[in-house]
Amino acid sequence: MTTIARAIRAALLTPEPRAKCFAARRLARDWRGGALAWDFDAAMPDRPAWPAQPELLPPARMPKRGKGGSDRARIALWHSLAHIEFVAIDLALDMAGRFGAAMGAQFVGDFLAVAADEAMHFALLARKLESLGSYYGALPAHAGLWEAAHATRHDVAARLAVVPMVLEARGLDVTPATRERVLAAGDAQGAKILSRILDDEIRHVGIGTKHFVRCAEMAQEPPESLWRELVRRHFRGAIKPPFNDSARLAAGLSRGFYAEIAL
Repeated sequence: MTTIARAIRAALLTPEPRAKCFAARRLARDWRGGALAWDFDAAMPDRPAWPAQPELLPPARMPKRGKGGSDRARIALWHSLAHIEFVAIDLALDMAGRFGAAMGAQFVGDFLAVAADEAMHFALLARKLESLGSYYGALPAHAGLWEAAHATRHDVAARLAVVPMVLEARGLDVTPATRERVLAAGDAQGAKILSRILDDEIRHVGIGTKHFVRCAEMAQEPPESLWRELVRRHFRGAIKPPFNDSARLAAGLSRGFYAEIAL
């Protein structure tokens, strides 16, 4: 029987996007079906395997998306969203594989389920790109998404504070407005994809928040103040409005966490 750690490592080291999606979804099914041995006998890689394309650039070198409702702007939007979801597969897999031995079976199961969701999101977005005559890898992509994971690789509380509770929570803030713009442009199918992603991401932020609160309780620290301390230490960006307070609250992320340090 394959161990949980070896199966996660193999998925992380799968570069081709479609194959990585299949690997993530199969992992979640095998976990639920009891087909993976509880043994963390393999280390997680410092960096997952990714395809040769898209070219990964620093944020300052990313090209502008273009204006208005041009085909170029639409393709750039969906490509950027697809890249976020592709890297999110690896973020969830690495969370389960790197910290699962210490955090336990519920933690592992939660983040393998998140990885399977992110794989489904990526597949939807990749098909959307193809419907527009493009494909994932056709444009450059942001190189910084993995940096937060690498910087917090030694601290599960810091990883939870930054990845689900800052980066994914930001998706809760911006996705509704993006969905409305897409719908206003007459793309009902695209808006439906974004609604599905938003609903799932509320649950994902909730999973991260739940396990972060557990870490705080184990450390006998107030969750809100511990979160602020870790974000100040490990997140180089700003926590800035506008906030989707209702979606954040539905995920357990109340204003008590972020209001004090928001710009």
